[in-house]
Amino acid sequence: MTPLLADRVAIVTGAGKGLGRAHALALARYGAKVVVNDMDGGAATGVCDEIRASGGDALADSANVQDMALVEQMVGAAIKRWGRVDILVNNAGILRDKTFAKLDLADFRLVLDVHLMGSVHCTRAVWQHMRDRGYGRIVFTTSSSGLYGNFGQSAYSAAKMGLVGLMQTLALEGERYGIRVNCLAPSAATQMTNNLLAPDDLAALAAERVSPVVVALSSADAPTKQIVLAGAGSFEQAHVTMTQGVYLGSREDAAEQILAQWKQIADRTGEVVPASGFEQYQHEVGRARAHVPVKK
Repeated sequence: MTPLLADRVAIVTGAGKGLGRAHALALARYGAKVVVNDMDGGAATGVCDEIRASGGDALADSANVQDMALVEQMVGAAIKRWGRVDILVNNAGILRDKTFAKLDLADFRLVLDVHLMGSVHCTRAVWQHMRDRGYGRIVFTTSSSGLYGNFGQSAYSAAKMGLVGLMQTLALEGERYGIRVNCLAPSAATQMTNNLLAPDDLAALAAERVSPVVVALSSADAPTKQIVLAGAGSFEQAHVTMTQGVYLGSREDAAEQILAQWKQIADRTGEVVPASGFEQYQHEVGRARAHVPVKK
C-alpha cells in the first residue's frame, strides 16, 4: 500500500515537542519528508533523529517564525533539498495568560506576533511556490479559546480567532491554485497545558490522538475552508453560522425593536454557513428588495 503522503514535503513549526512533534512524526510515518522547525534546535534535531530511525527523511530548522527572513531561508532549504513544499502545518505558539486588566500590552503583542504573524510569515513564504505548482495543503492551529473564549486568554483568543479569518479568505484565494487551507482546534496535554488541566484528563489527551487529522488535512483528498476540532481521539467541526434574523428596514424604532425581537434574531432555526462574507450582503439586500413597495 502506498503511504497517504508518499514523497510529499511538509514543514511543521514548533515541532520540537508536544503537538508539533506528534504531527511531524505522524506525517513522516505516512511517507512525508519533514522540516522539523523549533527554536530549540536540539529538540528539532531529536525529532529528526526519531524520523530517520524509522526510515524517514527529515531536516531540522531553528527559525523563529517572527523573523520573515529566517522563515524564507527555512522554506528555501526545503526546496533546495527536496524540490518543493507541499504541506505547511502552522503550530508554533506561546502563552502569556493573565486577565485582560493585568496583561501587559507588550505580552499581548508578542502572542499575536507569534501565533498570527508567525503563521502569516510561514504561509507567505510558501504561498507563491504552492500557487506556481498548483498544489498546497496548509493547516492553521486555532483554539477553542478563540472560537468560544476562555478566561484569562484574551491575547491567545484574539490571535487564534484571527487565524480563522485568515483561513477563511486564503481558502477562497487558494482554491483555483489547488491550495486547500483549514484550521485545527486541538485539545491535548502539552507543555502549554500541563498546569491548566486535571491530572486524570492528561492521559486521554495525548498529542498523538490529534495528529491523525493533520495527516488527513495534509492529504490529496483534504477538504478546504473547515474548522476541525480534535482531542482524546474525538473529531468534530465548528462553523461560523448566520441566523435568518429579522427585517426592520429603516423604521425609527429599529434599536428598540432589535431588543424586543432579540429572541427571533438569535433563533438558530434555518441558520446557514455562508460560503463567503458576500453572502451576508446578499441575504440582507435580498430582504430589503423583498420589502420594497411595488410601484403601480
